[in-house]
Amino acid sequence: MYKMLAASALAMAASGAFAQEIAQSGSDWFTDGQARLEAELAKQPNTNRAKNVILFVADGQGVTSNYMIRLWTGQQEGGLGDDYVQPQEAFPNLALVKTYNINAQTPDSAPTAGAMNTGVKQRFNLINLGENAIHDDCSTEAANELTLFSELMTEAGKSVGAVTSARLTHATPAAVYAKTANRNWEDSVPEGCDGSRDIATQMIDAMTAGTLDIALGGGARYFVPEGTETPNGGKGHRPDGVNLIEQAKAAGIQYASNREELDALSMDAPILGMWTDSHASYEADRPESEPSLADSTRKAIEYLSQNENGFYLEIEAGRVDHANHAGNAKRAMIDGKMFADAIALADELTDDEDTLIIVTADHEHSIVINGYCGRGTPIDGICFDVAQEGIEHSGEPVLGADGKPYTVVSYANGVGSVLTEQEDGSFAAPEGRPDVSQEEAQDLDYIQQALIPASSESHSGVDVPLYAKGPWSHLFDGTIEQNVIFHVMNHAVTAE
Repeated sequence: MYKMLAASALAMAASGAFAQEIAQSGSDWFTDGQARLEAELAKQPNTNRAKNVILFVADGQGVTSNYMIRLWTGQQEGGLGDDYVQPQEAFPNLALVKTYNINAQTPDSAPTAGAMNTGVKQRFNLINLGENAIHDDCSTEAANELTLFSELMTEAGKSVGAVTSARLTHATPAAVYAKTANRNWEDSVPEGCDGSRDIATQMIDAMTAGTLDIALGGGARYFVPEGTETPNGGKGHRPDGVNLIEQAKAAGIQYASNREELDALSMDAPILGMWTDSHASYEADRPESEPSLADSTRKAIEYLSQNENGFYLEIEAGRVDHANHAGNAKRAMIDGKMFADAIALADELTDDEDTLIIVTADHEHSIVINGYCGRGTPIDGICFDVAQEGIEHSGEPVLGADGKPYTVVSYANGVGSVLTEQEDGSFAAPEGRPDVSQEEAQDLDYIQQALIPASSESHSGVDVPLYAKGPWSHLFDGTIEQNVIFHVMNHAVTAE
Protein backbone atom coordinates (compact mmCIF):
# COMPACT_ATOMS: atom_id res chain seq x y z
CA MET A 1 0.00 0.00 0.00
CA TYR A 2 2.82 2.38 0.96
CA LYS A 3 4.62 1.73 -2.37
CA MET A 4 1.43 2.47 -4.32
CA LEU A 5 0.92 5.78 -2.49
CA ALA A 6 4.56 6.74 -3.02
CA ALA A 7 4.35 5.95 -6.72
CA SER A 8 1.16 8.01 -7.01
CA ALA A 9 2.79 10.96 -5.26
CA LEU A 10 5.79 10.80 -7.60
CA ALA A 11 3.53 10.70 -10.63
CA MET A 12 1.62 13.78 -9.43
CA ALA A 13 4.85 15.63 -8.76
CA ALA A 14 6.15 14.77 -12.22
CA SER A 15 2.94 16.04 -13.78
CA GLY A 16 3.36 19.43 -12.14
CA ALA A 17 0.60 18.94 -9.57
CA PHE A 18 2.97 19.93 -6.76
CA ALA A 19 4.80 22.67 -8.69
CA GLN A 20 3.48 25.38 -6.32
CA GLU A 21 5.21 23.66 -3.40
CA ILE A 22 8.65 23.67 -5.06
CA ALA A 23 10.69 26.66 -3.93
CA GLN A 24 12.29 27.23 -7.30
CA SER A 25 9.08 26.91 -9.32
CA GLY A 26 9.10 30.63 -10.18
CA SER A 27 12.58 30.49 -11.72
CA ASP A 28 12.86 30.91 -15.49
CA TRP A 29 15.12 27.86 -15.53
CA PHE A 30 12.37 25.84 -13.85
CA THR A 31 9.54 27.02 -16.07
CA ASP A 32 11.66 26.63 -19.21
CA GLY A 33 12.46 23.07 -18.14
CA GLN A 34 8.79 22.33 -17.59
CA ALA A 35 7.95 23.77 -21.00
CA ARG A 36 10.54 21.51 -22.63
CA LEU A 37 9.05 18.51 -20.83
CA GLU A 38 5.58 19.35 -22.11
CA ALA A 39 6.89 19.77 -25.65
CA GLU A 40 8.52 16.34 -25.47
CA LEU A 41 5.33 14.77 -24.13
CA ALA A 42 3.37 16.27 -27.03
CA LYS A 43 5.66 14.87 -29.73
CA GLN A 44 4.06 12.64 -32.34
CA PRO A 45 6.26 10.74 -34.82
CA ASN A 46 5.89 11.71 -38.47
CA THR A 47 5.45 8.48 -40.43
CA ASN A 48 4.64 10.02 -43.80
CA ARG A 49 6.59 8.86 -46.82
CA ALA A 50 9.31 11.45 -47.46
CA LYS A 51 9.04 13.12 -50.83
CA ASN A 52 12.32 14.98 -50.34
CA VAL A 53 15.53 14.32 -48.40
CA ILE A 54 18.08 17.04 -47.60
CA LEU A 55 21.35 15.90 -46.03
CA PHE A 56 23.38 18.75 -44.54
CA VAL A 57 27.02 17.90 -43.81
CA ALA A 58 29.27 20.45 -42.11
CA ASP A 59 32.68 19.01 -42.86
CA GLY A 60 34.57 18.75 -39.58
CA GLN A 61 31.82 20.21 -37.38
CA GLY A 62 31.51 17.77 -34.51
CA VAL A 63 30.22 18.44 -31.01
CA THR A 64 33.07 20.77 -30.05
CA SER A 65 33.03 22.72 -33.32
CA ASN A 66 29.25 23.02 -33.06
CA TYR A 67 29.62 24.40 -29.52
CA MET A 68 32.22 26.92 -30.69
CA ILE A 69 29.98 28.12 -33.54
CA ARG A 70 26.91 28.30 -31.27
CA LEU A 71 28.69 30.63 -28.84
CA TRP A 72 30.19 32.79 -31.57
CA THR A 73 26.82 33.27 -33.29
CA GLY A 74 24.99 34.03 -30.07
CA GLN A 75 27.64 36.53 -29.00
CA GLN A 76 27.51 38.29 -32.37
CA GLU A 77 23.79 38.81 -31.75
CA GLY A 78 24.46 40.44 -28.39
CA GLY A 79 23.93 37.48 -26.08
CA LEU A 80 26.19 35.46 -23.81
CA GLY A 81 26.37 32.74 -26.44
CA ASP A 82 25.91 29.51 -24.53
CA ASP A 83 22.12 29.81 -24.36
CA TYR A 84 21.82 30.56 -28.09
CA VAL A 85 19.96 27.99 -30.19
CA GLN A 86 21.12 27.31 -33.76
CA PRO A 87 18.43 26.34 -36.29
CA GLN A 88 19.40 22.66 -36.29
CA GLU A 89 19.49 22.59 -32.48
CA ALA A 90 15.75 23.26 -32.48
CA PHE A 91 15.07 20.13 -34.53
CA PRO A 92 13.09 17.55 -32.55
CA ASN A 93 15.31 14.50 -33.02
CA LEU A 94 18.93 13.94 -32.12
CA ALA A 95 21.56 11.20 -32.23
CA LEU A 96 25.29 10.84 -31.77
CA VAL A 97 27.15 9.35 -34.73
CA LYS A 98 30.25 7.12 -34.66
CA THR A 99 32.49 8.21 -37.53
CA TYR A 100 35.34 5.67 -37.69
CA ASN A 101 36.23 4.05 -41.03
CA ILE A 102 36.69 0.31 -41.59
CA ASN A 103 40.44 0.66 -41.13
CA ALA A 104 40.77 4.01 -39.33
CA GLN A 105 39.94 5.05 -35.79
CA THR A 106 40.23 8.70 -36.84
CA PRO A 107 38.26 9.05 -40.07
CA ASP A 108 38.72 10.65 -43.45
CA SER A 109 35.97 12.64 -45.17
CA ALA A 110 35.71 10.37 -48.21
CA PRO A 111 34.57 7.13 -46.54
CA THR A 112 32.49 8.99 -43.96
CA ALA A 113 30.51 10.74 -46.68
CA GLY A 114 30.41 7.45 -48.56
CA ALA A 115 28.91 5.66 -45.55
CA MET A 116 26.04 8.16 -45.51
CA ASN A 117 25.44 7.69 -49.23
CA THR A 118 25.63 3.87 -49.41
CA GLY A 119 24.71 2.40 -46.02
CA VAL A 120 28.07 0.68 -45.41
CA LYS A 121 31.28 1.86 -43.82
CA GLN A 122 34.26 2.20 -46.15
CA ARG A 123 38.05 2.31 -46.15
CA PHE A 124 40.23 5.38 -45.56
CA ASN A 125 40.66 7.62 -48.67
CA LEU A 126 38.22 5.59 -50.84
CA ILE A 127 34.85 6.77 -52.10
CA ASN A 128 31.90 4.39 -52.46
CA LEU A 129 33.83 1.14 -52.84
CA GLY A 130 33.28 -1.99 -50.76
CA GLU A 131 35.53 -3.28 -48.01
CA ASN A 132 37.68 -5.40 -50.34
CA ALA A 133 38.81 -2.40 -52.37
CA ILE A 134 42.36 -1.15 -51.79
CA HIS A 135 43.45 2.47 -51.64
CA ASP A 136 45.33 3.59 -54.75
CA ASP A 137 44.66 0.28 -56.53
CA CYS A 138 42.33 0.97 -59.45
CA SER A 139 42.17 -2.76 -60.29
CA THR A 140 39.97 -3.22 -57.19
CA GLU A 141 37.36 -0.66 -58.23
CA ALA A 142 35.10 -2.54 -60.64
CA ALA A 143 34.36 -5.48 -58.35
CA ASN A 144 33.66 -3.26 -55.36
CA GLU A 145 31.45 -0.45 -56.70
CA LEU A 146 28.51 0.27 -54.39
CA THR A 147 24.98 1.42 -55.20
CA LEU A 148 24.46 5.07 -54.28
CA PHE A 149 21.47 6.74 -52.67
CA SER A 150 21.46 9.17 -55.61
CA GLU A 151 21.13 6.24 -58.03
CA LEU A 152 18.20 4.83 -56.06
CA MET A 153 16.53 8.23 -56.03
CA THR A 154 17.01 8.61 -59.78
CA GLU A 155 15.41 5.19 -60.33
CA ALA A 156 12.49 6.38 -58.19
CA GLY A 157 12.00 9.38 -60.47
CA LYS A 158 13.44 11.93 -58.09
CA SER A 159 15.94 14.69 -58.88
CA VAL A 160 19.38 14.90 -57.25
CA GLY A 161 21.60 17.82 -56.30
CA ALA A 162 24.96 18.54 -54.65
CA VAL A 163 25.92 21.88 -53.12
CA THR A 164 29.25 22.65 -51.45
CA SER A 165 31.57 25.45 -50.41
CA ALA A 166 34.50 23.19 -51.33
CA ARG A 167 35.40 21.82 -54.76
CA LEU A 168 32.61 19.78 -56.33
CA THR A 169 35.18 17.01 -56.82
CA HIS A 170 36.17 17.04 -53.15
CA ALA A 171 35.38 14.06 -50.94
CA THR A 172 31.98 14.94 -49.47
CA PRO A 173 30.16 16.15 -52.61
CA ALA A 174 31.88 13.44 -54.69
CA ALA A 175 30.25 10.82 -52.47
CA VAL A 176 26.91 11.75 -54.06
CA TYR A 177 27.99 10.51 -57.51
CA ALA A 178 31.54 9.05 -57.65
CA LYS A 179 33.25 5.70 -57.03
CA THR A 180 37.04 5.69 -56.82
CA ALA A 181 40.03 4.04 -55.16
CA ASN A 182 41.58 7.42 -54.36
CA ARG A 183 39.71 10.56 -53.32
CA ASN A 184 42.56 12.64 -54.81
CA TRP A 185 41.99 11.44 -58.37
CA GLU A 186 39.98 14.57 -59.02
CA ASP A 187 41.07 15.19 -62.61
CA SER A 188 43.23 12.19 -63.56
CA VAL A 189 43.92 8.55 -62.79
CA PRO A 190 47.34 6.83 -62.81
CA GLU A 191 48.76 5.15 -65.90
CA GLY A 192 47.44 1.64 -66.31
CA CYS A 193 44.00 2.53 -64.93
CA ASP A 194 42.32 2.49 -68.32
CA GLY A 195 38.98 1.36 -66.96
CA SER A 196 38.85 4.06 -64.30
CA ARG A 197 37.48 7.59 -64.52
CA ASP A 198 38.63 10.63 -62.59
CA ILE A 199 36.09 12.27 -60.27
CA ALA A 200 35.39 15.31 -62.47
CA THR A 201 34.64 13.04 -65.42
CA GLN A 202 32.32 10.95 -63.26
CA MET A 203 30.46 14.10 -62.24
CA ILE A 204 29.82 15.22 -65.81
CA ASP A 205 28.85 11.67 -66.75
CA ALA A 206 26.35 11.65 -63.86
CA MET A 207 24.87 14.96 -64.99
CA THR A 208 24.65 13.81 -68.59
CA ALA A 209 22.99 10.55 -67.49
CA GLY A 210 20.47 12.40 -65.32
CA THR A 211 21.74 11.03 -62.00
CA LEU A 212 22.85 14.50 -60.90
CA ASP A 213 20.65 17.42 -61.91
CA ILE A 214 22.27 20.42 -60.22
CA ALA A 215 25.79 20.87 -58.82
CA LEU A 216 27.00 24.12 -57.26
CA GLY A 217 30.39 24.82 -55.68
CA GLY A 218 34.03 25.36 -56.61
CA GLY A 219 36.74 23.50 -58.50
CA ALA A 220 36.61 24.64 -62.15
CA ARG A 221 40.32 23.92 -62.73
CA TYR A 222 39.69 20.18 -62.69
CA PHE A 223 37.28 20.46 -65.61
CA VAL A 224 39.56 22.44 -67.95
CA PRO A 225 42.82 21.37 -69.72
CA GLU A 226 46.22 22.49 -68.48
CA GLY A 227 47.12 25.86 -69.97
CA THR A 228 43.51 26.67 -70.87
CA GLU A 229 41.82 29.57 -69.10
CA THR A 230 38.98 28.66 -66.77
CA PRO A 231 35.73 30.66 -66.69
CA ASN A 232 37.07 32.20 -63.47
CA GLY A 233 40.24 33.54 -65.10
CA GLY A 234 42.66 30.92 -63.80
CA LYS A 235 44.36 28.01 -65.52
CA GLY A 236 43.04 24.51 -66.04
CA HIS A 237 44.61 21.50 -64.34
CA ARG A 238 43.50 18.51 -66.43
CA PRO A 239 46.43 16.62 -68.02
CA ASP A 240 44.27 14.81 -70.60
CA GLY A 241 43.38 17.93 -72.62
CA VAL A 242 39.64 17.37 -72.20
CA ASN A 243 37.42 20.39 -71.54
CA LEU A 244 34.59 18.96 -69.46
CA ILE A 245 32.84 22.31 -69.13
CA GLU A 246 32.47 22.54 -72.90
CA GLN A 247 31.32 18.92 -72.99
CA ALA A 248 28.70 19.72 -70.37
CA LYS A 249 27.43 22.72 -72.31
CA ALA A 250 27.26 20.66 -75.50
CA ALA A 251 25.13 18.12 -73.60
CA GLY A 252 22.62 20.82 -72.68
CA ILE A 253 23.87 21.51 -69.16
CA GLN A 254 23.71 25.18 -68.18
CA TYR A 255 26.88 26.70 -66.71
CA ALA A 256 27.43 29.63 -64.33
CA SER A 257 30.72 31.02 -63.00
CA ASN A 258 29.29 33.68 -60.66
CA ARG A 259 26.15 34.81 -58.84
CA GLU A 260 24.85 36.96 -61.71
CA GLU A 261 25.15 34.13 -64.22
CA LEU A 262 23.50 31.70 -61.81
CA ASP A 263 20.56 34.03 -61.28
CA ALA A 264 20.12 34.36 -65.04
CA LEU A 265 19.87 30.62 -65.77
CA SER A 266 16.57 29.06 -66.71
CA MET A 267 14.98 26.34 -64.58
CA ASP A 268 14.42 24.05 -67.57
CA ALA A 269 17.78 22.27 -67.87
CA PRO A 270 20.47 20.82 -65.57
CA ILE A 271 22.69 23.39 -63.83
CA LEU A 272 26.43 23.35 -63.12
CA GLY A 273 27.89 26.30 -61.24
CA MET A 274 31.52 26.75 -60.15
CA TRP A 275 32.58 30.12 -58.74
CA THR A 276 36.27 29.42 -58.20
CA ASP A 277 39.10 27.36 -59.63
CA SER A 278 39.61 25.50 -56.35
CA HIS A 279 37.50 25.69 -53.18
CA ALA A 280 34.88 28.42 -52.88
CA SER A 281 35.89 31.34 -50.67
CA TYR A 282 35.65 31.32 -46.91
CA GLU A 283 32.50 33.20 -45.94
CA ALA A 284 34.66 35.88 -44.26
CA ASP A 285 36.43 36.52 -47.58
CA ARG A 286 33.62 35.86 -50.07
CA PRO A 287 33.22 38.52 -52.79
CA GLU A 288 29.75 39.71 -53.75
CA SER A 289 30.09 38.03 -57.14
CA GLU A 290 30.25 34.61 -55.45
CA PRO A 291 27.03 33.00 -54.17
CA SER A 292 27.00 32.13 -50.48
CA LEU A 293 26.18 28.64 -49.30
CA ALA A 294 22.68 29.89 -48.46
CA ASP A 295 22.32 31.39 -51.96
CA SER A 296 23.27 28.05 -53.53
CA THR A 297 20.91 26.21 -51.17
CA ARG A 298 18.01 28.40 -52.28
CA LYS A 299 18.77 27.91 -55.98
CA ALA A 300 19.12 24.14 -55.60
CA ILE A 301 15.87 23.71 -53.67
CA GLU A 302 13.91 25.93 -56.04
CA TYR A 303 15.27 24.00 -59.02
CA LEU A 304 14.80 20.51 -57.56
CA SER A 305 11.33 21.28 -56.20
CA GLN A 306 10.01 21.41 -59.75
CA ASN A 307 10.05 17.61 -59.78
CA GLU A 308 6.66 16.46 -58.48
CA ASN A 309 8.27 13.16 -57.41
CA GLY A 310 10.66 14.96 -55.07
CA PHE A 311 14.43 15.16 -54.68
CA TYR A 312 17.60 14.27 -52.78
CA LEU A 313 19.99 17.12 -52.01
CA GLU A 314 23.31 16.98 -50.16
CA ILE A 315 24.63 20.35 -48.92
CA GLU A 316 28.17 20.60 -47.55
CA ALA A 317 29.83 23.39 -45.56
CA GLY A 318 33.27 22.24 -46.61
CA ARG A 319 35.38 25.11 -45.37
CA VAL A 320 34.62 24.67 -41.67
CA ASP A 321 37.00 21.74 -42.06
CA HIS A 322 39.63 23.74 -43.91
CA ALA A 323 39.72 26.54 -41.34
CA ASN A 324 40.13 24.00 -38.55
CA HIS A 325 42.95 22.29 -40.45
CA ALA A 326 44.63 25.69 -40.71
CA GLY A 327 44.23 26.31 -36.96
CA ASN A 328 42.12 29.38 -37.78
CA ALA A 329 39.10 29.01 -35.52
CA LYS A 330 37.60 32.41 -36.44
CA ARG A 331 36.98 31.46 -40.06
CA ALA A 332 35.55 28.10 -38.96
CA MET A 333 33.06 29.97 -36.76
CA ILE A 334 32.00 32.31 -39.55
CA ASP A 335 31.54 29.47 -42.05
CA GLY A 336 29.59 27.56 -39.40
CA LYS A 337 27.21 30.50 -39.07
CA MET A 338 26.63 30.45 -42.85
CA PHE A 339 25.94 26.73 -42.63
CA ALA A 340 23.25 27.46 -40.03
CA ASP A 341 21.78 30.15 -42.28
CA ALA A 342 21.52 27.62 -45.11
CA ILE A 343 19.76 25.16 -42.77
CA ALA A 344 17.24 27.80 -41.67
CA LEU A 345 16.55 28.68 -45.31
CA ALA A 346 16.06 25.06 -46.36
CA ASP A 347 13.67 24.57 -43.44
CA GLU A 348 11.72 27.64 -44.53
CA LEU A 349 11.51 26.54 -48.18
CA THR A 350 10.27 23.00 -47.43
CA ASP A 351 7.44 21.32 -45.55
CA ASP A 352 8.07 19.12 -42.50
CA GLU A 353 5.23 16.89 -43.62
CA ASP A 354 7.09 15.60 -46.68
CA THR A 355 10.74 16.63 -46.30
CA LEU A 356 13.30 14.83 -44.15
CA ILE A 357 16.10 17.22 -43.17
CA ILE A 358 19.23 15.78 -41.56
CA VAL A 359 22.05 17.94 -40.21
CA THR A 360 25.29 16.24 -39.25
CA ALA A 361 29.06 16.16 -39.85
CA ASP A 362 31.48 13.68 -41.32
CA HIS A 363 33.96 13.96 -38.44
CA GLU A 364 35.30 16.23 -35.69
CA HIS A 365 38.63 18.04 -35.29
CA SER A 366 41.20 18.03 -32.49
CA ILE A 367 39.78 21.20 -30.93
CA VAL A 368 40.28 22.01 -27.25
CA ILE A 369 37.97 24.31 -25.26
CA ASN A 370 40.15 25.72 -22.47
CA GLY A 371 39.78 26.82 -18.89
CA TYR A 372 37.19 27.88 -16.35
CA CYS A 373 35.83 30.84 -18.31
CA GLY A 374 33.01 33.07 -17.06
CA ARG A 375 29.82 33.36 -19.10
CA GLY A 376 29.99 35.73 -22.03
CA THR A 377 33.71 35.21 -22.51
CA PRO A 378 34.21 35.85 -26.25
CA ILE A 379 34.66 32.40 -27.77
CA ASP A 380 37.07 33.89 -30.32
CA GLY A 381 39.23 35.53 -27.63
CA ILE A 382 41.05 34.85 -24.37
CA CYS A 383 39.47 33.18 -21.34
CA PHE A 384 38.07 35.58 -18.71
CA ASP A 385 37.51 34.51 -15.13
CA VAL A 386 34.21 33.63 -13.46
CA ALA A 387 32.75 36.60 -11.54
CA GLN A 388 31.60 36.31 -7.94
CA GLU A 389 28.43 38.34 -8.63
CA GLY A 390 26.10 38.60 -11.59
CA ILE A 391 26.25 36.20 -14.52
CA GLU A 392 28.93 37.64 -16.84
CA HIS A 393 32.67 37.09 -16.63
CA SER A 394 34.88 39.25 -14.42
CA GLY A 395 36.87 40.85 -17.23
CA GLU A 396 40.07 39.48 -15.73
CA PRO A 397 42.04 37.01 -17.89
CA VAL A 398 42.58 33.52 -16.54
CA LEU A 399 46.31 32.83 -16.51
CA GLY A 400 48.17 29.61 -17.01
CA ALA A 401 50.86 28.45 -14.57
CA ASP A 402 53.30 30.38 -16.78
CA GLY A 403 51.51 33.63 -15.91
CA LYS A 404 50.17 34.17 -19.44
CA PRO A 405 46.57 34.30 -20.72
CA TYR A 406 45.26 31.76 -23.18
CA THR A 407 42.49 31.58 -25.76
CA VAL A 408 39.23 29.72 -25.14
CA VAL A 409 39.82 27.71 -28.31
CA SER A 410 43.05 25.92 -29.10
CA TYR A 411 44.07 22.80 -31.01
CA ALA A 412 45.90 19.70 -29.86
CA ASN A 413 48.10 19.85 -32.97
CA GLY A 414 48.72 22.11 -35.95
CA VAL A 415 50.68 24.98 -37.45
CA GLY A 416 50.17 27.09 -34.32
CA SER A 417 52.28 24.78 -32.18
CA VAL A 418 54.07 26.47 -29.29
CA LEU A 419 57.00 24.19 -30.12
CA THR A 420 59.25 25.47 -32.88
CA GLU A 421 61.93 23.71 -34.87
CA GLN A 422 65.48 24.29 -33.60
CA GLU A 423 68.71 24.38 -35.59
CA ASP A 424 69.41 20.73 -34.78
CA GLY A 425 66.00 19.68 -36.09
CA SER A 426 64.46 19.15 -32.65
CA PHE A 427 61.35 20.96 -31.42
CA ALA A 428 61.23 23.08 -28.27
CA ALA A 429 59.82 26.27 -26.77
CA PRO A 430 62.95 27.86 -25.28
CA GLU A 431 61.18 31.14 -24.49
CA GLY A 432 58.03 29.43 -23.25
CA ARG A 433 54.52 29.82 -24.58
CA PRO A 434 53.91 32.98 -26.65
CA ASP A 435 51.87 35.70 -24.98
CA VAL A 436 48.58 36.72 -26.63
CA SER A 437 46.35 39.77 -26.25
CA GLN A 438 42.60 39.94 -26.76
CA GLU A 439 43.10 42.05 -29.88
CA GLU A 440 45.47 39.51 -31.37
CA ALA A 441 43.26 36.56 -30.48
CA GLN A 442 40.17 38.08 -32.09
CA ASP A 443 41.89 38.96 -35.35
CA LEU A 444 40.40 37.14 -38.35
CA ASP A 445 43.79 35.68 -39.29
CA TYR A 446 44.83 34.57 -35.80
CA ILE A 447 46.18 31.01 -35.66
CA GLN A 448 45.27 29.33 -32.37
CA GLN A 449 48.02 27.98 -30.16
CA ALA A 450 48.52 24.23 -30.48
CA LEU A 451 50.69 21.65 -28.75
CA ILE A 452 52.03 19.14 -31.26
CA PRO A 453 53.67 20.67 -34.37
CA ALA A 454 52.00 19.62 -37.64
CA SER A 455 51.67 21.13 -41.10
CA SER A 456 47.89 20.66 -40.88
CA GLU A 457 45.73 20.08 -37.80
CA SER A 458 44.18 16.62 -37.76
CA HIS A 459 40.71 15.19 -37.59
CA SER A 460 39.40 13.60 -34.39
CA GLY A 461 37.56 10.32 -33.98
CA VAL A 462 35.06 11.82 -31.51
CA ASP A 463 31.34 11.30 -32.21
CA VAL A 464 29.45 13.99 -34.12
CA PRO A 465 25.88 15.18 -33.53
CA LEU A 466 22.97 14.56 -35.86
CA TYR A 467 19.82 16.70 -35.80
CA ALA A 468 16.75 15.73 -37.81
CA LYS A 469 13.15 16.67 -38.55
CA GLY A 470 10.47 15.49 -40.95
CA PRO A 471 9.25 12.01 -41.94
CA TRP A 472 10.80 9.18 -39.91
CA SER A 473 13.33 11.50 -38.28
CA HIS A 474 12.41 9.91 -34.92
CA LEU A 475 14.40 6.86 -36.04
CA PHE A 476 17.54 8.85 -35.29
CA ASP A 477 18.02 8.12 -31.61
CA GLY A 478 20.84 7.18 -29.27
CA THR A 479 24.36 6.50 -30.54
CA ILE A 480 24.44 5.15 -34.09
CA GLU A 481 26.92 4.05 -36.71
CA GLN A 482 27.36 6.57 -39.51
CA ASN A 483 26.11 4.21 -42.21
CA VAL A 484 22.70 4.05 -40.47
CA ILE A 485 21.96 7.51 -41.90
CA PHE A 486 21.53 5.97 -45.35
CA HIS A 487 19.12 3.36 -44.03
CA VAL A 488 16.85 5.93 -42.38
CA MET A 489 16.85 8.07 -45.54
CA ASN A 490 16.03 5.06 -47.70
CA HIS A 491 13.25 3.90 -45.34
CA ALA A 492 11.78 7.41 -45.25
CA VAL A 493 11.38 7.59 -49.05
CA THR A 494 10.05 4.02 -49.44
CA ALA A 495 7.82 3.60 -46.36
CA GLU A 496 4.22 2.63 -47.03
